Amino acid sequence: MQDRTSIRRHKLERLARGESPRVMDLFSGCGGISLGFLTAGFDIVANVEFDPHAAATHALNFHRGDPRHAVARDITHTEPEGLLEELYGTDAPDQMIDVIVGGPPCQAYTRVGRAKLRDVHQHPEAFRQDARGNLYLRYLEYVRRLQPLAIVMENVPDSLNYGGVNIPNEVAEALTELGYNCRYTLLNAVHYGVPQYRERMILIAVAEEVGQDPRFPDPENSVDLPEGYMHMRQTYLPENSQVTFFDRVYHVASPSHDGRPRRFVSAQEALEDLPFMKGRTKKSNHPYGEPVPYAEVQALSSYARLMRKWSAGFVADHLVRDHVTRAQPRDYPIFERMGWGDQYPAAHRIAEGILEDRIWALGFEKQPGALWYEDLRNRIVPPYDPGKFPNKWRKMAPNEPARTLLAHLGKDTYTHIHYDPEQARTISVREAARLQSFPDAFQFPQTLNAAYRMIGNAVPPLLALCVAKQVLATLMAGVSFGAYGSKHVEVAAKVAGL
Repeated sequence: MQDRTSIRRHKLERLARGESPRVMDLFSGCGGISLGFLTAGFDIVANVEFDPHAAATHALNFHRGDPRHAVARDITHTEPEGLLEELYGTDAPDQMIDVIVGGPPCQAYTRVGRAKLRDVHQHPEAFRQDARGNLYLRYLEYVRRLQPLAIVMENVPDSLNYGGVNIPNEVAEALTELGYNCRYTLLNAVHYGVPQYRERMILIAVAEEVGQDPRFPDPENSVDLPEGYMHMRQTYLPENSQVTFFDRVYHVASPSHDGRPRRFVSAQEALEDLPFMKGRTKKSNHPYGEPVPYAEVQALSSYARLMRKWSAGFVADHLVRDHVTRAQPRDYPIFERMGWGDQYPAAHRIAEGILEDRIWALGFEKQPGALWYEDLRNRIVPPYDPGKFPNKWRKMAPNEPARTLLAHLGKDTYTHIHYDPEQARTISVREAARLQSFPDAFQFPQTLNAAYRMIGNAVPPLLALCVAKQVLATLMAGVSFGAYGSKHVEVAAKVAGL
């Protein structure tokens, strides 16, 4: 294998000829990061995803369902050279990938020693020595062997202080020794056009041969984060966290949205053109995946237009797919009476009131412990202790962004109750996708639970797009800086027009 400098310079020369940078997405999920990078002009050539539903969904949307790409793969047993040879028959895998993106699952983060991270380029099998931390060690091993020009790692803010360890800073230290300039920060998706408060750690690393420092995208939308999100952001700042000591801190402040003229995108702007659908008692409102017409609205929001007419081949027709919900008949009367922003304690009080009204209508008196009373109560009042589960439910406010969608959507959707009291239900699969900024033409051809889980796990494509544009601009600046070819000016101009 060539030395890393030669490999990276060869890749810069290829970009200078006007070719698109090629991406491998690790821990890809259904493809939120992939979609952002594809839309920015990158080619998505490979991905690694363990979950069969997500792997099949990624293949359907980015590789036309090619069964080779639809294979669920365990990164701890998948070698990058073997993967690329299987997909493309290449005998030069280290020439194939320009950018590696992805987010190792946060559940794997634990006390992996700094020495183990730093030695990954010297000991390729180091990841096998600690199963608890092998996932992001494998991420680093893919970097070492494929020598990309840039790396983007995404994860939850908790990764900045996971059991007293700042994972991004440890990763940045390892990448520095592999010849990369690294920075990480916290970005909130709501500042980048996503109708959802979603705080994420983003790490960007750029190969030294590019001659550029990593930069993060400036916010496009102006909104002040709610108190809980601001508290979390302050808590995880390296100077405020009791974390492992570092020789160098790679954290930079989150870009400011001050003075941005564009306001945030609200839940109503994101969802109001989707079909009216009242909560029902049968399993679903219509068969999963069955297309239904859009709703008629007086003025279509710019966000809704984007979701319908996304570029990069994701353009919807006049019908909506996957607009289905779970059946929750016990709770529809509660949803209807909840106020915007109400959470589970309020919902529980409403349910108790409904129970009392029902008993009064029957002409009975409350008899706790009686069989008829307990049976009636179980059919009306949710069983959870409001003191232990205050955030289990939440009714969205139409004029605000939604709160963070989680993978827990795969189990229930009570955290996102529709703001319209006439619909009195939780969000549909397509509404969850809208709140994550997946376009309407993006397909989720799986079971209801799997689709919700994939969406909740994903990186919002609009956030990924903003990051991807910045990465592409950085790479093109490196091409221009190095003058690797006669077309570098044309390429840079193309980037400026994104």
